[in-house]
Amino acid sequence: MQSLSDVPLYLMDQSEGAWPSRRRKIIDWLVNETRDERFIDNIFVQMCQRLRDEGVPVARASLHFRTLHPQWLGARILWKAGLGEAKIDTFGYGVENTPQFRNSPVNEIFSGATEVRKNLETMRDGDGHHQFYDELIRDGLTEYIAWPMEHTLGKRHIATFSSDRSGGFAEEHIAFLKDVLPALTLVTEIRIKNILARTLLETYVGPHASGQILAGATTRGSGATVGAAILICDLRNFTTISDQWPRDDVIDLLNGYFDAMSEPIEKHGGEILKFMGDGMLAIFPLADPMACRNLLVAIKEAEGAVATLNEQNGRDGREVLRYGIGVHVGDVMYGNIGSRRRLDFTVIGPAVNVASRLESLTKEIKRPVLFSRAFVEMASCNEGMESLGSFPLRGLGEPVDVFAFKQS
Repeated sequence: MQSLSDVPLYLMDQSEGAWPSRRRKIIDWLVNETRDERFIDNIFVQMCQRLRDEGVPVARASLHFRTLHPQWLGARILWKAGLGEAKIDTFGYGVENTPQFRNSPVNEIFSGATEVRKNLETMRDGDGHHQFYDELIRDGLTEYIAWPMEHTLGKRHIATFSSDRSGGFAEEHIAFLKDVLPALTLVTEIRIKNILARTLLETYVGPHASGQILAGATTRGSGATVGAAILICDLRNFTTISDQWPRDDVIDLLNGYFDAMSEPIEKHGGEILKFMGDGMLAIFPLADPMACRNLLVAIKEAEGAVATLNEQNGRDGREVLRYGIGVHVGDVMYGNIGSRRRLDFTVIGPAVNVASRLESLTKEIKRPVLFSRAFVEMASCNEGMESLGSFPLRGLGEPVDVFAFKQS
């Protein structure tokens, strides 16, 4: 006869947990059958459709997430009955200070409420309720409910559900939704962490490098040789500016300059690999046959953007910004370089050195953008260029033929 000491604890503990209140197929689906779906908006749409199929009268539902994005404070995924796709909206920093947000049910949850539940059928104009509820009423909805989704370390996000049934949600519907919520919370946390990881990597190393890193290119020395048009730019007199201007003004000036330079580069297919103080390194991979042409267009647009920025700086009594750009083309080693514990995903090689020396040469020649002959020939842009002659570049053996845009 087996003694109690020989019985495993998990067999002795016959107490029942509190969740879920009953077995539900939709929970099994969320936990076990969504592994191959990368995007939370697709899962959310399928979940809402399954809820309606199960008799839960959800006609509108949304997820609200705080993000770690340099431009967006948060995002909302919105689904309405009859839609095969969700609508995704992003919200910039500062929205949290607006009256519309401060008085919203979403802010109530972010501020600590554990539930916001409103009977929309009994609301009347002039009751002082948030205008958001008027929008729901106009859409024929009868009840609104919002709950927090608690992610790891107290990160709070929100799920909301609205009904179009007369009388709103019945209590069995609320019990059903409360059973689904913990599974939805787990599924969203996994997907949101994936999104945040990608967003943070794209923010700091760029979209192509982030894709390489997420695919597993994290070993020191891993990488590949790629052909690229290389652009290196640097802000002139930045040391003087940073010494003479208040810190916040310097940061604002620098951000404005990088916006003017970066947006055209990214718009036309370039990849910014790093910001180096007041400098920037970008490449246009030659896998795109229009890479060199795209780089030229990007520079022209960047010149216009900086000119516009300088007009504003002049009106504000700020320093007019000047810059130097060096452009070359060639093979570069693209990959992980650094110490054992701290890596940088970047490009190195003789072609990068030439671009860097050309950027330095702009100070002597007093032309803001200089190109190598190799780039001009590959881009077939001789007609728009002026030959400035051959120049010895520090650390390089042979002199380099240097070109600049023709002056009008």
